[in-house]
Amino acid sequence: MLKRSHILFFLLVALSPVLDACAEDPAEAEVRLLREKMVKEQISDAPDYRDPVKDPRVLTAMRRVPRHHFVEKKLQSQAYGDFPLPIGYGQTISQPYVVALMTEMLEVKPDHKVLEVGAGSGYQAAVLSLLVKEVYTIEIVEALALQAQERLKRLKYANVSVRVGDGYYGWEEAAPFDRIIVTCAASLVPPPLLQQLKPGGKMCIPVGAAYSVQYLTMVEKSETGAITMRKSIPVRFVPLTRSGKEE
Repeated sequence: MLKRSHILFFLLVALSPVLDACAEDPAEAEVRLLREKMVKEQISDAPDYRDPVKDPRVLTAMRRVPRHHFVEKKLQSQAYGDFPLPIGYGQTISQPYVVALMTEMLEVKPDHKVLEVGAGSGYQAAVLSLLVKEVYTIEIVEALALQAQERLKRLKYANVSVRVGDGYYGWEEAAPFDRIIVTCAASLVPPPLLQQLKPGGKMCIPVGAAYSVQYLTMVEKSETGAITMRKSIPVRFVPLTRSGKEE
């Protein structure tokens, strides 16, 4: 016969999801619903002119990361809209659909080490951090890098490393990388990034002229080191900023 204390324990376990839901802060419940709506209407059941993102791990990560914490307070009410937002210094946080699409294109695995060029607000790194073992992200604007580092630490994304630097040259000390994602447009794929990509690795990067239409490009390195590139959808990203040098 079960003791009363055992019965009470089993009841608490069974009711814990209900209790958690009841205890949820109303403001947090509201933004959680906004994330659900964002994923459904913009990403998983996207409009006809978009290819929907279907990877369940990516969709779960997009539902979990609190995007409103990655923008200025005055813009938080717009954080789950279907558009990019300014984050200062001429940079933006990418449209949610583009973040999800690029993440899906990378086909990341839990044991992967990923390099991101263009940390920005830290949002893309946060999404990746839920899907891979390690994320290394570079930002050339020092103020943004410091903000992203503080934000990611405060939100407990412990497997993300942030540095200030020229992303064109990658992060040589941490290389090679299973995957590389570039969240700013380059007129060509930076050779140092190709070198730092593991054999069998993939890179997703917008390629094209600054302040014009670029193409999201999937770069793959074979086990023998051969490089292939495949263009995807047209996009508009801010340009890859260099440290006083031309590409």
